[in-house]
Amino acid sequence: MTTRYAFLKPLVFAALFVLAVGLACGPSATQEVAQPAQPAQPAQPAQPAQPAQPAQPAQPAQPAQPAAGTGAVSSLQDVQQAVIRIEAVGTFYPLGEGPATTGWGGSGFIIDPSGLAVTNNHVVTGASLLKVYVGGDNSKSYNASVVAVSECSDLAVIDIEGEGFPYLEWYQGDITVGMDVYAAGYPLLDPEYTLTKGIVSKAKASGNTSWASIESVLMHDASINPGNSGGPLITPDGKVVGINTFTGSAPAATQFFAIGRDVAKPIIEQLKGGQDVDTLGVSGEAFVVEDVGVSGIWVQSVEAGSPASNAGIQGGDIILKLADLPMGGDGTMSAYCDVLRSHKAGDVLRVEVYRFATGEKLVGEINGKKLEVVSGGDMSGGASAGTSSGGQSSDQTGGQASGEAPAFFTEEFDETPTNWWWMTTRGDKNLFNLYTDNGKLVFELNGQNLYTYFFYDPYIYSSVLLDTQAENRGKNNNNVGLVCQASEDGWYEFSVANNGLWWLWAYNGRTDKYNMLTNGGSTAVRMGKDTNRYSLMCDGSTITMYINGQFIKTYTDKTYGFKEGKVGIGVSSFDVLPVILQFEYITIDQP
Repeated sequence: MTTRYAFLKPLVFAALFVLAVGLACGPSATQEVAQPAQPAQPAQPAQPAQPAQPAQPAQPAQPAQPAAGTGAVSSLQDVQQAVIRIEAVGTFYPLGEGPATTGWGGSGFIIDPSGLAVTNNHVVTGASLLKVYVGGDNSKSYNASVVAVSECSDLAVIDIEGEGFPYLEWYQGDITVGMDVYAAGYPLLDPEYTLTKGIVSKAKASGNTSWASIESVLMHDASINPGNSGGPLITPDGKVVGINTFTGSAPAATQFFAIGRDVAKPIIEQLKGGQDVDTLGVSGEAFVVEDVGVSGIWVQSVEAGSPASNAGIQGGDIILKLADLPMGGDGTMSAYCDVLRSHKAGDVLRVEVYRFATGEKLVGEINGKKLEVVSGGDMSGGASAGTSSGGQSSDQTGGQASGEAPAFFTEEFDETPTNWWWMTTRGDKNLFNLYTDNGKLVFELNGQNLYTYFFYDPYIYSSVLLDTQAENRGKNNNNVGLVCQASEDGWYEFSVANNGLWWLWAYNGRTDKYNMLTNGGSTAVRMGKDTNRYSLMCDGSTITMYINGQFIKTYTDKTYGFKEGKVGIGVSSFDVLPVILQFEYITIDQP
């Protein structure tokens, strides 16, 4: 029976379907978990003791023009005048689906009379059109534009057309557990303003979610719902202590979360000047489905002209790795944001992407080389399995179809292998077929000078022994290769032609060039249409090669210095076609 590698896209689709079903019953990455049993208390029953506001007797009659003509709101009743309702329309790629144009809403608040306002990034990102309603006046809408955003801190500053707006000021005192707070905004797409009361219950809660990774957040119990996103959390005298952003777990959340003043204010100051912070221009949602070993960041939309857009990332892509770090292994954006916070805005970052629509893996650079297709569709690389003696791996789990991927084992091909992915460095990838047939892994090359590879993804090895047996099913000349210490920088490749010649190459991944380290010929090769066994031992930069059990040479490289990396096999063609080689097994072992 012949099994080709078209199975990989259905596996990814199944993973995303499982995730989408789970999200329909639990937290949503863009809608802070709907709480239908707690409808945000629109009648404001929580404030009966403060109707007269005796501490501010001079201001009740002119809520839109606060004291001293500064426009600054200074009472709880007047807060509404500076709170905004946002309506957005844009095109998104829902999880595992194609593009869809949709509308959504959120809240925000004005911080400057010129019309600058604060909201959440997830309220405005991906929007083609923003309409804003100010102060509860639903008869007039204002156009607004995004000034700058922070993906990781889930903050955005927008500019509302016009000027002379009332605005909110920051609370100047210490934010302490137990202090009274109010959540203001427009939940559930309802044009009616709501205000709910609670207390701060925790000063520094975790801010990691599937759509952001905030340094820390305030936990409080002033009820919020979808639509409250971006609205202010305020004191009894109308001063801002935080920006509401998400709720606790469904179905009956009792704790809610806001980006605290101390975290938000320094970032907002940068955003006001038009400077994006910790941002690539992606509206993304991290996901992990452990049952099928899939994780990454699903790209819902990409901002035109952003670093992500310039790199070639599209809506519907899955970011597997950024700066060689697997993404989404814990279901949050923490790894993504750790990378951005560890680099400057213009730094070049290697990125690996799985294009869901085509089933292709692409590699490129943020602020550098644009994405290019390198293989025909394995999502492996989104996360790696645990560590093992002799093999160093990432600290997250995934990258395999089920269970934990082994570090040292023999891969036989009675079943379709998992945890492997293929790529090409030369020639037309469309002329390469890779499949299993009667317990053999078959490379079929129908193009001249085509260099093809099959890599084991979950582990990074510094010391490893590779062994394989391959049969040439034609009399044409070809090369079989064993690869070790493979990374984005390059790899070592022991390449053996079926005419008896052999080479040791250092492939430079940065320049895409093969550099010969040493070469020779061996009578140990069974030439023509025959079966050969190839072995390669790599210990740091010292390489030892064998053919059919016979020692060939040991070579220590002092130029390229590849110390560790992934392992794999390769086949390349020359001018006589087709090239068909079948591998009986691949053994990855300790030296």
